Amino acid sequence: MTLIEAKDLTVKMGGRTTLSHVDFTIDEGEIVTVVGPNGSGKTTLLRALIGAVRTESGQVTRAKGLSIGYVPQSLHIDPTLPLTVERFLSLPQHRAPDEITAALAQAGAEGLEQRQMSALSGGQFQRALLARALLNKPKLLILDEPTTGLDQPGSAAFYRQIEQVRSTLGYAVLMVSHELHVVMSASDRVVCLNGHVCCHGTPDVVASAPEYRALFGSGTMGALALYRHDHDHHHDHEAAE
Repeated sequence: MTLIEAKDLTVKMGGRTTLSHVDFTIDEGEIVTVVGPNGSGKTTLLRALIGAVRTESGQVTRAKGLSIGYVPQSLHIDPTLPLTVERFLSLPQHRAPDEITAALAQAGAEGLEQRQMSALSGGQFQRALLARALLNKPKLLILDEPTTGLDQPGSAAFYRQIEQVRSTLGYAVLMVSHELHVVMSASDRVVCLNGHVCCHGTPDVVASAPEYRALFGSGTMGALALYRHDHDHHHDHEAAE
C-alpha cells in the first residue's frame, strides 16, 4: 500500500522555487533515502509530504489515518533542566513505564529510563528521540539528518538500528541524509534531489548515475563499496558470535 504519493510538486519559499515538479512515493515497509547537496530542498520535501508547508502546485496524497513518527535533526534541551529520559518520553502525553521500556528497547537504548537527558551521549540522545517517535507505533518513520554530529561508527550503528526497526516492526522509513557512505546500503530506494529529482532508484543505480556523480563526485561510489564491506563484515561477525 502506498503511504504517501506526491505528483508534480512545486514549492516556493521567500519568492524562490525550492522544489520543482517533484514526483515521490513511499510504500509500506520501504526504506527510502533522500540525498542532495545543502539547499537542495530535502527538508522542504519532508515538510511538504506531511503538510507542514504550502505547495505552489501539485498534489500530495496520504493514506487515510496515516500515523507518522518524526526524528528531528536535533533538539535543544536546557542542560540545567532536570529531565530524565522516562519523563521526556512522557511529554506531552503520559506513557506507561512498560511502553517506555519497550520503545527504548526498540531504539537500542535499553536501561536509559532514569538517566538525565543532559547526560546522554550524542548517540544515546538520538536513540531517545527515536524511541519517542516509536511510541505511537507509526506506519511511517521520518528522519531528518538524524545523525548530525555523530562520528562515523556512531552513525553506522544508528542506521543499523533503523534497519532493525524496519525488519522487526515493518514500519516504512523515510530518511534525509548527507552521509552517503552510511545511508545508501540501508536503503531500498534512493532519491537524489537538487531542487528537482535528479535521479532515483536502487542504491547501485543512483550511485552510478551521471547526475549523482556530477553532484557528489565519482569517489562516493568507492565510499559506498567501502561501507558495504564494513556492513557485511559486521553482519558476518554477528553471525559468528
